[in-house]
Amino acid sequence: MDEMNRNEVEITTYDRLLRAWENSMEMVRDYEMYSKRIEDEKVKEVFKQFAEDEGMHATKLRELLLEYRNKTPYNTN
Repeated sequence: MDEMNRNEVEITTYDRLLRAWENSMEMVRDYEMYSKRIEDEKVKEVFKQFAEDEGMHATKLRELLLEYRNKTPYNTN
């Protein structure tokens, strides 16, 4: 293995799933907060819907994350 490869940081599927899940959860919180601070009903409803949609994404990402963790060396239990 050459010097460049030994110093390379590997980002795994687990790492990407974890980051995507964390980002998705943050978006849920943001959209919920926006919907509570906006008076325009049309815009408020859009943010509420985005929060729900993103919550579904976060749920799916979490399921995948747990499945992946349970079938890889990351499972330390």
